[in-house]
Amino acid sequence: MPAPTRLPAPARLLAAAVTAAACLGTTAVPAGAATPTEPVVSRGVTIPAFYTPPASLPAADGALIRTERLPLALSLPGINGPLPGRATRLMYRSTDSAGRPMAVTGAYIEPTAAWKGTGPRPLVAVAPGTMGQGDQCAASLGLERPLLLNGQTVSVGYEDLAIYRLLARGVAVVVTDYTGLGATDRLHTYVNRVDEAHAVLDAVRAARSLDGTSLTDGSRVALFGYSQGGGATAAAAELQPTYAPDVPLAGTYAGAPPADLVAVTAAIDGSDLAGALGWSVNGFLESDPELKPIADAHLNAAGRAALKDLSTMCVGDALLAYNSARSTTWTTDGRSLGAIIEGEPALKAFLADQRIGRLRPASPVRVATGTADNLVPHGQARDLAVAWCAKGADVTYKPVVLLPLGNALLNHFAPLLTDQGDAISWLTDRLDGRPARSNCATLPYKP
Repeated sequence: MPAPTRLPAPARLLAAAVTAAACLGTTAVPAGAATPTEPVVSRGVTIPAFYTPPASLPAADGALIRTERLPLALSLPGINGPLPGRATRLMYRSTDSAGRPMAVTGAYIEPTAAWKGTGPRPLVAVAPGTMGQGDQCAASLGLERPLLLNGQTVSVGYEDLAIYRLLARGVAVVVTDYTGLGATDRLHTYVNRVDEAHAVLDAVRAARSLDGTSLTDGSRVALFGYSQGGGATAAAAELQPTYAPDVPLAGTYAGAPPADLVAVTAAIDGSDLAGALGWSVNGFLESDPELKPIADAHLNAAGRAALKDLSTMCVGDALLAYNSARSTTWTTDGRSLGAIIEGEPALKAFLADQRIGRLRPASPVRVATGTADNLVPHGQARDLAVAWCAKGADVTYKPVVLLPLGNALLNHFAPLLTDQGDAISWLTDRLDGRPARSNCATLPYKP
């Protein structure tokens, strides 16, 4: 794991950063993933020992490796128990895009509120939006400390809002930390569609096997995600029929999904969230080490330093340190990462394989995208809905029409807040057994 570095912190950007903010047999952990003997410290944060995977893993995907009580930072006493519920930290087995076993962490929250819909209490798997690449940024840790600000890192658990809104409706929630975000044995493979999809689907399996919950075999399951999370849930909906046929889905919400990484790469270069370029490259190299010679040939000293620096950063850190950074300053010949990708067949092939929309989801999906979103571009998200409709999927396409706000980050996050209530209502309708109404027929007339 890269050595922690100290975060440059221009005070003028601090406010923006805060607001953006069971088992059968065992399998050996992949080579290079040995259990460290010393505590992992990332930007001044000691990662709890719980997040260090063991030397061997269960054989079954979704099998629990360990659990412990997770104290929620935002909790109140209630007549029937603590509000919004009781949380359990999870570590479970999954499989990465190379077919290797991996340990993934996350959390399950059993709500205190009663489920008032039909059938037993349902479950929603929440796929977090961009949290960063340092282990201290994990969403499960964000439930315990929604704001982490120690002079070296800024982490904001902004997904807590959606999680608590679901819990208030009596819906159980399981949230994944994704591959290598939290778990200390590898680097987070940011926006790797297969890693993310597997982590989401196996989180459902892990929650189902947890003792002492109100979930039953008849509990309906849905997926919720925005931005990176929207890509993860979209990919999970596509892969569910083949990877997890035992996890039938009542519905999937994919908000602002980065379905076309070539388009997204061009959009974020030079933006407020330019640091995500570094997370992407780091993740690609973690997923496919054969790409490393290409990176070595094109990255200059500044680029290599930026990738190392970003590998332990949270989204708040990147907003502070790499706001408006341009990848042309990271390359040996001054070309952008987008131009280099275009000229390197291996990189083009890798990103083409990350494209979401080539498979047909077997269950209803709701694709939402802000028409003014120029960070995770509206056009490529709309194209995902078009592609799924062409394959005969049950698609509810929701363009969130908002005026441009003069800032790419705001254009991206405003639809998250304005559409979140409708998205949760759509999901709970599916969990209540109500059929979705596809609007593929009218999609050509929508922005």
